Amino acid sequence: MGVRRKSREAVLQFLFQDDVKGFEDGYDQDIAARFVDFCALYDVQKKARSYAVELLTGVYGVRDKVDTVIVQHASNWRLERIDVTDRNILRIGVYEIIYCDDVPPEVAINEAVEIAKRFCGGDSPAFINGVLDAVRAGLK
Repeated sequence: MGVRRKSREAVLQFLFQDDVKGFEDGYDQDIAARFVDFCALYDVQKKARSYAVELLTGVYGVRDKVDTVIVQHASNWRLERIDVTDRNILRIGVYEIIYCDDVPPEVAINEAVEIAKRFCGGDSPAFINGVLDAVRAGLK
């Protein structure tokens, strides 16, 4: 497993934690310091931390925009009805597709699907693939 995959998985766990708490006031403040504490608890590999902080900062910075994109491309799904793990994998994937020029959209989709296979239920990888592929197609 590559370093960036480990970064994405750590970001997923961090986002999941905040999402379950309801993105309390100040959730987007001092992300790097909060992530250091998170890493101490969950033993995140040191090499994976810098990209994870980059992803977290990016996702939190444009979370409302990313959520809007998810809703637009997840046909007949309200954001709050999407499983919390699926929702946060989608946030990472959408962010990478739209905002990370160094990550090809196909790679972002594949990584999201592989993470879904590890952390989610049976239908999640196909659902995530479909939504992210629709996002990718919408960029053309």
